[in-house]
Amino acid sequence: MLIHRISYNRRFWISEMISELHYVLCPPTVCKNACIRNGPFFISVKRRNFCTSESTSLVKTGVVYSHQSQASANSNRVSRLVRTEAQTALFDYLHFTRGFHFTDAEYMSKNSPHFIQNLLSVVDNEQDVSRALSKYFRYNPINEYEPFLESLGLNPTEFPSLLPKSLIFLGDDGLLLDNFHALCGYGIPRTKIGKIYKEAKEIFGYDHGVLSMKLKAYEKMGFSKSTVIKLVACCPSLLIGRIDNKFLMVLDKLKGFGFGNEWVGSYISERTTLNWDKMLDTMSFLVQVGYDDKQMKTLFTENPTLLFEVSGKRIHVLVGQLLKLGFKMNQIYDLFLKNSQILSSKGAKNLSTAVCFLVEIGMETEEIASIVATHMEVLGSNSLKAPTTVINSLKIQKDDLCRGIKKDPLMLINLATKSDAKATNNQDSNTIVERKSFLLRLGYIENSEELSKALKKFRGRGDQLQERFDCLVQAGLDYNVVSSMIKRAPSVLNQTKDLLEKKLDCLQNRLGYPLEAVVVFPSYLCYDIQRINLRFSMYLWLLERGAAKPKLSLSTILACSDARFVKYFVHIHPEGVSTWENLKNSFNSRY
Repeated sequence: MLIHRISYNRRFWISEMISELHYVLCPPTVCKNACIRNGPFFISVKRRNFCTSESTSLVKTGVVYSHQSQASANSNRVSRLVRTEAQTALFDYLHFTRGFHFTDAEYMSKNSPHFIQNLLSVVDNEQDVSRALSKYFRYNPINEYEPFLESLGLNPTEFPSLLPKSLIFLGDDGLLLDNFHALCGYGIPRTKIGKIYKEAKEIFGYDHGVLSMKLKAYEKMGFSKSTVIKLVACCPSLLIGRIDNKFLMVLDKLKGFGFGNEWVGSYISERTTLNWDKMLDTMSFLVQVGYDDKQMKTLFTENPTLLFEVSGKRIHVLVGQLLKLGFKMNQIYDLFLKNSQILSSKGAKNLSTAVCFLVEIGMETEEIASIVATHMEVLGSNSLKAPTTVINSLKIQKDDLCRGIKKDPLMLINLATKSDAKATNNQDSNTIVERKSFLLRLGYIENSEELSKALKKFRGRGDQLQERFDCLVQAGLDYNVVSSMIKRAPSVLNQTKDLLEKKLDCLQNRLGYPLEAVVVFPSYLCYDIQRINLRFSMYLWLLERGAAKPKLSLSTILACSDARFVKYFVHIHPEGVSTWENLKNSFNSRY
């Protein structure tokens, strides 16, 4: 009996070993008639089984949806170490088992957090995560499209319409990877390729070399490589079929106004939505208003967002609003010609808000039209509070406010203008000019939306900002590197020169980090000096006792929440809590 049991166990072990070798050397093949169970990510896969009588078993080929609820519940309990082990296991599987390029495997494993989280939910109770996942991969082929698409910036909820129904291995679609590498090789960031895949999926089926030729064709039209990248990132349809005729018509019209192709590239980003038809309609409308080429150039130079912000949609909305008030098209043309500033995005928004304000307090359409016709410039130049705010602050009724504005339309501006708008108008114009000049020297583009946003983020006079900028350069950083840092973290220049010098000295002489560390994490200079000293004191204490890894990044130590810091930098040592409390008491009494 004992001999029979040993013989059976041996046969079972040999059968399992053969099964594993067969799986590694001969990856599973998807059945022609794939059986969909419980959603689109459970596919019937044929696999030999040497120990059971079943010839076919169901293997889960996707983990993103099958374990989503459990993963979300566990998401807050996964340590960074465990997540890193899972990433490493996925990398090993993709690179060594599946044969992906090192760069692709590494990027997918490190930039698919939802997929990693759901993998961990499968082996939640395992001590050795790496070994458990390796075993899981051996018997459960994953749908490689899931981590691939997530690493490109797409959300798992978008997958159902994007995942192929009969494929789970990326290598089975050679053209997909070929075109993906063509986009990467051209310089398009992987995070932007997700949008391209979502909106122009057919380009990933192009034959070898076709996609590269299309990209080069735009360069031959006079666009720089960086502008081509922006164009295809915000409008992937440009890569489908032949070059869009409407796109060419827009370029021809802009050239007629005196704009080159690069002007287009300076005002678009991947967040821009371009509709060539609407842009053509906007330009045609302005021609009908009476604008000539010279006036059009002036208008678009001063208000580029008029054309690039939702492709001129704001003008169409404004025209529609005026038509509802009873204006005729010839009257609208005349109003726009006399009040060109109303065509700016801010002017159109202010006018629209004013009209809504008057409607809400019960004013008749004819009265509103009359006020708009006579006070359009004033209405477009001021941001208004909500009607309820004005009524509550003045303690009056809607009818009383309505009657007062009818008698004196300027009463609307005096009573309802936002205080911050008034403060902006009263701001020292010289300070704004100096600040603007400084930002232009950093590389910001005149009259761009980026410049407008930056002006609001920086504090201080132009000479003060320049002094702080020079402080970073004099510390040993390259001029262009500092410019890039400031664009990523504008609040760096809101620190005083003395404070910047103190933080840089602390970084190099006390913490032992090289100056280049702030290039990777410029926000270090924005943190409170007490937070820096307190957290790094704890970190250095752990280093002395061998309880922490050396040379952790600045962001790892500073950017995490207090609760997370205590969990990973205080509780990991038996004396950590008492040391942390002593450090806090010491620094609180010092600062």
